[in-house]
Amino acid sequence: MKLDSSKRKKFRVSNKVKKVASADRFRLSISRSSKNISAQIIDDSKNITLISASSIEKDIKSGSKVNKSELSKIVAKKLAKKALEKKITKIFFDRGLYKYHGRVKIFAETLRENGMKF
Repeated sequence: MKLDSSKRKKFRVSNKVKKVASADRFRLSISRSSKNISAQIIDDSKNITLISASSIEKDIKSGSKVNKSELSKIVAKKLAKKALEKKITKIFFDRGLYKYHGRVKIFAETLRENGMKF
């Protein structure tokens, strides 16, 4: 089966993160579309999602209109708050096929400001 370039790129980045994953760190996978952004913290040893946050959730969507970069900050703060409640501070950042630029970079920096280490 031949993969197209975007799937190959995502597999390459995610696979590198999974190889170095350990029991004390989880993987934060991010996905974005033209309007929304979502992220989830995944335990690869058990293959389960521990925490997730998205800009599609009602409490975030119901707020006033904000631009996409502000939306990234809001989702990152919410995810960091949920992670700290479950005592998760160390993660691996899996950017997938997205460049570390723009909304993805804003998301990562906001996570760092709110106590996450990666």
